[in-house]
Amino acid sequence: MSRKKLVIIGNGMAPGRVLDHLFETAPGHYDVTIFNAEPRVNYDRIMLSPVLSGEKSYEDIIIHDDAWYHRHGVTLHRGKRVNEIDRDNKRVIADDGTTATYDQLLIATGSSPFIIPVPGHDLPGVLAYRDIDDVEAMLAASKTGGRAVVIGGGLLGLEVAAGLKQQGMEVTVIHLAPTLMERQLDEPAGHLLKREIERRGIEVHVEANTKEILGTDHVESVKLEDGTEIEASLVCMAVGIRPNVQLAKDAGLEIERGIVVGDDMRTSDPDIFAVGECAQHRGQCYGLVAPLYAMAKVVAGQLGDDRDAHYSGSQVSTKLKVTGVDLFSAGDFQNGEGREEVVLRDAAKGIYKRLVLEENRVIGAVFYGDTADSAWFFQHIKDGTDVEDYRDTLIFGPAYANGGAVDPMAAVAALPGDAEICGCNGVCKSRIQETITSEGLTTLDDVRAHTKASASCGSCTGLVEQLLALTLGDAFDPNAKKPVCPCTDLGHDEVRRLIVAGELKTITDVMQQLEWKTSCGCAKCRPAINYYLVCAWPGEYRDDGQSRFINERVHANIQKDGTYSVVPRMWGGMTSPNELRAIADVADKYDIPTVKVTGGQRIDLLGVKKEDLREVWGDLNQAGLVSGHAYAKGLRTVKTCVGQEWCRFGTQDSTGLGIKLERFLWGAWSPHKIKLGVSGCPRNCAEATCKDIGVVCVDSGYEIHFAGAAGMHVKGTEKLCTLETEAEVIEYIGGLVQMYREQAWYLDRIYKWADKVGIEHIRETLEDPAQRKAYCDRFVYSQQFMQEDPWAQRVAGKDAHEFEPLTLNRQMEPAE
Repeated sequence: MSRKKLVIIGNGMAPGRVLDHLFETAPGHYDVTIFNAEPRVNYDRIMLSPVLSGEKSYEDIIIHDDAWYHRHGVTLHRGKRVNEIDRDNKRVIADDGTTATYDQLLIATGSSPFIIPVPGHDLPGVLAYRDIDDVEAMLAASKTGGRAVVIGGGLLGLEVAAGLKQQGMEVTVIHLAPTLMERQLDEPAGHLLKREIERRGIEVHVEANTKEILGTDHVESVKLEDGTEIEASLVCMAVGIRPNVQLAKDAGLEIERGIVVGDDMRTSDPDIFAVGECAQHRGQCYGLVAPLYAMAKVVAGQLGDDRDAHYSGSQVSTKLKVTGVDLFSAGDFQNGEGREEVVLRDAAKGIYKRLVLEENRVIGAVFYGDTADSAWFFQHIKDGTDVEDYRDTLIFGPAYANGGAVDPMAAVAALPGDAEICGCNGVCKSRIQETITSEGLTTLDDVRAHTKASASCGSCTGLVEQLLALTLGDAFDPNAKKPVCPCTDLGHDEVRRLIVAGELKTITDVMQQLEWKTSCGCAKCRPAINYYLVCAWPGEYRDDGQSRFINERVHANIQKDGTYSVVPRMWGGMTSPNELRAIADVADKYDIPTVKVTGGQRIDLLGVKKEDLREVWGDLNQAGLVSGHAYAKGLRTVKTCVGQEWCRFGTQDSTGLGIKLERFLWGAWSPHKIKLGVSGCPRNCAEATCKDIGVVCVDSGYEIHFAGAAGMHVKGTEKLCTLETEAEVIEYIGGLVQMYREQAWYLDRIYKWADKVGIEHIRETLEDPAQRKAYCDRFVYSQQFMQEDPWAQRVAGKDAHEFEPLTLNRQMEPAE
């Protein structure tokens, strides 16, 4: 059978999904040619925000690499924009003259960002947010710092704002409506979202209309209608999109807002299909990926001669992908005659839930702060389920829908097989469960690899894990192994256990005996193995400094301009005139441009040239200053307040205890960084209750806290115990740190380790005097060898530094 010719205009996610389905269901039917206006392969646009924030690179979000196109015999014309469709001769013509004839044509031209035509909109520094080029332009602009103004407080605008904030810019969001994301949220939820965005240090102006963008050769500020002028070195417009229809319009196809298609996704020309954001179906244009993937499946069916394949429209839901914000909305949540609303508010937990009902059916939902049951409610909206029998408990979710019987798996169990679990990749419940069973999958990573569910924004991760538990029953282990890296199939726990069981005492031994798949490992596994060996064999294993990240090898933090940040240690946040003079002399001598006080009560020397690092540390060492380990997987800081010596509220000597703890703990390697705080009274000026380990001094002694975090993940601590003496505090904390060192996976913070092993298990272990003392004794034992280790001597200022890194690990440490 001779192959037909399929030509595709556009290479985004929707046409990519068409081809995935087509090659699976009708392989060999078509010779495929793609014209892509961008000079690259297909990538996941949903993941542009993590690229902007620095969490991922372009390579991480590629959907179809060069090998995929080669394997399927696809001709990809990169950087060639089609400017004419010749329907009479069934061919397309690109701007460089390249032509291709077709039997079937698929138009997937997507949409373009809307640029507000205010004066100054075309100045350099005014950008849109649509593709990887836009992201790269923003990343380049962010390197010079300054303030970014994001015009538009919708989904994309807030993602841009969060990403630019992560890149170190000051960020202001300007939004025309009274509340953020007004199309997806009601007023209370929009208010909560604004408060959360502002809490992250992003300035928000609502009911603000942009009048003009000011500047001469480059954007300098944004002026609002009310006369407010906001300084800006970068402006991003994220105010909406418009379907790209001009090419289809010029070809004489039926056009309204988008390219009009029927249920079979064909345009007014039966040999031409349209898919994605450029298509208009039953009067609706969609900008979310789930409907586009549903369209793509129909197009693939039609191309594969399945004439029954049809698209009947989509109900859409919204989840915000900004890290740490749990938000969901779906359906019609406007008030109206004949409608009633059910609202649940929990101010203490920051939870707001609202359902809109009409004739005992859920027609709209808005959740903020708790979205665990969102899939169940969304299915109710799509199915038009009658909820009269459990109307009184409906707001509490599926666990209370059956006579009040609480079942934590009720939400996912109640979903029908065709319920969409992963909106980003269009994966339903039945497909996930069938794949788990047929492929013998046991972990989240397995499911991601086989189905793509939870592989994009990650907001459905909890649902996928629940499906694993539901499908596997007692066989499901939530802590089942995740490979350390692609070099091995072994998980962290297995590697740690086998190192001890097999008495493996070198990196080479580990890789040989545990059958590593690569000759020398990689930048993920070598630092982990090195740490596990340090921890397992104190006094026997010699730390391999070259298996550490660049920051650890040169005892300084690499910055985005290639210079370094040097942070001397200040025990408990205390310093002296002599130390301050030494720091000032070093800053002058080596022309260090920035000297900053850190949040950890130390002084940071920023902009140190790599060639000056040896001499900078040499001069600091002569003044008695040692490394602050601001880069290390180990103790970073012990933040203190002045305590009872100076403060009228102080109950204990918090500064003195902080110094003792810092000297006790410093220099020991750990799975990740450790930060402590010691507050002299419950007013908690040292912020001890958001640290890895915290001490709050009270009249009766000391409260010990642990498992807090205040970075990308914000979490309050758990109380461990209350103690009477400093000696008890030191023993408890020594035992806690050693327990963490011996059990946690490499790069897990204390709170992540605690989630895995259980808060109560840690409490019960340390409450046992014998176990606590044994852990603390092992910590003290390992510390004596740390002080003898050449690395520890170098950071203590006892020897010259070695700064030559291996090329293998020439990188910054990964994000948490």
